[in-house]
Amino acid sequence: MTRTVRHRTISINGLEVFYREAGDPQAPVVVLLHGFPTSSHMFRNLIPELADSYRVIAPDMIGFGQSAMPSVDKFDYTFDNLTDITAGLLEQLGVERFAVYVQDYGAPIAWRLATRSPERITAIITQNGNAYTDGFVKDFWDGLFAYTENPTPETEAPVRGALTPEVTRWQYLNGVADESLVSPDNWTIDQALLDRPGNDAIQLALFRNYPTNVALYPELQQYFRDSQVPVLAVWGAHDEIFGPDGARAFQRDLPNAEIHLIESGHFALESHLEEIVGHIRGFLARVIS
Repeated sequence: MTRTVRHRTISINGLEVFYREAGDPQAPVVVLLHGFPTSSHMFRNLIPELADSYRVIAPDMIGFGQSAMPSVDKFDYTFDNLTDITAGLLEQLGVERFAVYVQDYGAPIAWRLATRSPERITAIITQNGNAYTDGFVKDFWDGLFAYTENPTPETEAPVRGALTPEVTRWQYLNGVADESLVSPDNWTIDQALLDRPGNDAIQLALFRNYPTNVALYPELQQYFRDSQVPVLAVWGAHDEIFGPDGARAFQRDLPNAEIHLIESGHFALESHLEEIVGHIRGFLARVIS
């Protein structure tokens, strides 16, 4: 059955990378890139919904999920290096061209893949994955950027709050009207992985590297203008991390971008899977031959 999800591990640059895969190996490829603080687990329900028509691949980033978690003194945790691992995975899997679904941290990895090799990207689906500073919710981001500009014990302390069970749970529930739709397994699993010894140092390193993503935006937006790559934004409209202006901003450089604001929050797949799948299937059927 093409909808059957397989769970695999492959070595990339000496590191074990876990990924979920489903669908016909000859079908058009859709790569799913997860956000913080989760893993490919966030796509467990989406993968079977797409696998009848597409080859779907969802990796765990290094330091997340079931992939390797080398310490910060053995691996330089930057978004450039996470992108290198993702590119290596796609190369080993023989993926030449692909559509990409991004959320949160998945976005800066996809943006690097796209600006490095624009011809490989067939379409972009972004679910609360920013490519503009529009929509950065000030209350959430002020503390993080204070830390990145001046990483001291004083600025680090508030940022460590993002690694706590309370904030992990909040990421799933903020902006969700019916919280009973969101399984508590999500934050329980994510928190267990965050709490592994040494993972806090990994997450702090990526927080410090986050400004490199914003610095990439001008190059990325030029790529949008030049390529007019098909873009679908299916966005949790009540997300208190990346607000809806982040979705609307895509039409600045991509007038044909499709924007759908979903009545949900940061992890909109958890509460509005069926609605999002409908938008994705229609979009991909129109833009991928």
